[in-house]
Amino acid sequence: MRLLIVGTLGGQLTTATKIAMDRGASVTHAANISEAMNVLRSGRGADLLMVDVNENITDLLENIERERIHVPVVACGLETDAKAAVSAIRAGAKEYIPLPPDPELIAAVLSAVTEDRRDLIFRDPAMASVVKLAEQIAPSEASILVTGESGTGKEVISRFVHRKSARSSKPFISINCAAIPEHLLESELFGHEKGAFTGAMARRIGKFEEAHGGTLMLDEISEMDIRLQAKLLRAIQERVIDRVGGSKPVPVDIRIIATSNRDLSEAVKAGTFREDLLYRLNVVNLKLPPLRSRPSDILELAEHFLKIYAKANGMPASALGEDARKVLLGNEWKGNVRELENTMHRAVLLSGGEEITADAIRMPDGSPIQAGPVEDTASRAAAQAAEAVSHAMVGRTVADVERDLILDTLDHCLGNRTHAAKILGISIRTLRNKLNQYADEGISVPAPGELRAGT
Repeated sequence: MRLLIVGTLGGQLTTATKIAMDRGASVTHAANISEAMNVLRSGRGADLLMVDVNENITDLLENIERERIHVPVVACGLETDAKAAVSAIRAGAKEYIPLPPDPELIAAVLSAVTEDRRDLIFRDPAMASVVKLAEQIAPSEASILVTGESGTGKEVISRFVHRKSARSSKPFISINCAAIPEHLLESELFGHEKGAFTGAMARRIGKFEEAHGGTLMLDEISEMDIRLQAKLLRAIQERVIDRVGGSKPVPVDIRIIATSNRDLSEAVKAGTFREDLLYRLNVVNLKLPPLRSRPSDILELAEHFLKIYAKANGMPASALGEDARKVLLGNEWKGNVRELENTMHRAVLLSGGEEITADAIRMPDGSPIQAGPVEDTASRAAAQAAEAVSHAMVGRTVADVERDLILDTLDHCLGNRTHAAKILGISIRTLRNKLNQYADEGISVPAPGELRAGT
């Protein structure tokens, strides 16, 4: 969490800074709006601006919008500054924090802005296998493609990989490719030079340079325009970028994690996604199962969210009643973890007793969730898993299954022997011996940078 404090905060700057740092924030101070804009352009960036109401917040927000910088702003001022507070909110500030600063209020604002509920909570074997793979490949420099339905936790697993990597002390920068208009995304990613286009008042550092030394997550990459994909491919291959309007390449040192809720191989066939870019990104694929296929996680996550929202709303934690558990296990959760989280938030607000009952488990419009038999979700997932295992292994030798596992993993790694050996948990020498054996048997073995014939 990167916090930029603008102004003196009515003499409370030191106190506010200490509170924010105690909550894990990295704090930068700018004496005025001009200094704040220089920080935002420089690549140091910020996830949140706390601005003294005595500063011209309207002017700040206009500058931010003009220069296409996306960052939320909260205003801070003395409790008696009612008029200034109203003006700040009208100008576009997201929140107003009265001074002197209250530690819990600042913590709540930081949490709300950064959506600081990114704990990796799981119990189900289907999710455990994905987490294990994530841990195995985290120390490498391999690009990763995280796929799965909306709401399954693609950003959560991406941050987990970053924390487990050698880059954990460096920035984790995320950009949603679907949320930024096509004509602005290039500047957001690569930055721009002064005068590169109308409104480019000064040099602006993009997300690639912000993430230097760390990890850049390209969320919903399937929504990126195919023309911009060519520039992205060059950046990944050459480790250099070109700012919009720039005259010389800029070297960058980053790891790429891309996410998508769509089948990118189908997008390649449709001509909306570059095949060579897919190969570059898909060195390892972390495929997140939908919540309905990981039933053991439903109650674990539900209780986790209950604790979070009880605390956030100043309410005592309530136990999850047996009837509520049946409703939760009987739902298909088409919105996955995100839908479950919102449902538990509503349950905290609707529950009036010491126990969360089925009556509190409702849809956004207040209508009850229709629960099927408790066994439905679990048995459905178990049946799917059993069928997959049956088709994959029954009637085959151990050697056959081992061979397919090795070659499929090698495909995932685009023929990279070192990465494949790490994922498989075997030595590179053992892997090479196996591959030589397969080649002698006339089996196609991908060369580095290639896929097997027919895949």
